Amino acid sequence: MQGLLSNFRNTMIVSFLLSVIMIVGYLVHNGGADVIFVQAILRWTHVVLGILWIGLLYYFNFVQIRKMPDIPAELKPAISKYIAPEALFWFRWAALFTVVTGLALAWARGYLLEALSLGAVGGFVSAQHTFIGVGMWLALIMFMNVWMFIWPNQKIALGMVEADDAAKAKAGRTAMLFSRTNTLLSLPMLVTMAMNQTIFG
Repeated sequence: MQGLLSNFRNTMIVSFLLSVIMIVGYLVHNGGADVIFVQAILRWTHVVLGILWIGLLYYFNFVQIRKMPDIPAELKPAISKYIAPEALFWFRWAALFTVVTGLALAWARGYLLEALSLGAVGGFVSAQHTFIGVGMWLALIMFMNVWMFIWPNQKIALGMVEADDAAKAKAGRTAMLFSRTNTLLSLPMLVTMAMNQTIFG
């Protein structure tokens, strides 16, 4: 067991295989891979990717950004050269695939247009679609912040792109502000994602 758990790749492979066993159990219980089953797979995938995305957002804001000033100068390269680039890789791709699977789920459930229009389709306003639509737009803003502001500026701040010290400092500050913006938006976004299905079914 120690050999399994000391190897991250093997741990994730076993976790995925256990998930597949559970998914097959649901498939058998459901009687086949119908539309509802596909939606369930999409929802699970969306949740897993969302946890990875928001979990890393919270790691950056709750831990890394707050503690960086306390780290001795000679130790900071360990963060900027090894930990941050790896975390940013998973962060940005999790953001992309969270949005893709979320949009796919809304489309599969038949409310994508209603949600993106904030419930104002067909001459009446639907509170269910307004709430989830607000959450989707907040997530889309957060996604755009990741790819258009946080990642490009982090590449400069971390020295992945040639820049002088002033440009690196400015890029680091910009990335931090957009990351904090996403942190600010995350809780109201998660309210809609967590409550909509329960309240409206």
